[in-house]
Amino acid sequence: MAFRKIRKNDKVKVITGKDKGKTGIVKSIDFPKCLVEGINLVSKCVKANPNINEAGGVRKIEAPIHVSNLTLIDETDAIIKVGAKVLKDGKKVRINKKTGKELTG
Repeated sequence: MAFRKIRKNDKVKVITGKDKGKTGIVKSIDFPKCLVEGINLVSKCVKANPNINEAGGVRKIEAPIHVSNLTLIDETDAIIKVGAKVLKDGKKVRINKKTGKELTG
């Protein structure tokens, strides 16, 4: 697996587009796009399914957003730059370049 700066369950902020300034949690990644909770909502027409008691109509769903339009944020909602560090056991981890702390996840 290649080194990725944004991973699942990371807290991100949208830096461009219609949802600029909103924050959310990454639900899934299909590089180079990812799904972010509550971001990039689009309307989708859904057909009724009587087998599972599902009504038809228009629903709001999350559409994928490109990772270049996102940036990582920390607990204080400050934008952070991500670096890589190799530990003594050979494992590669992500670090916050400003503080030097290891990023979880």
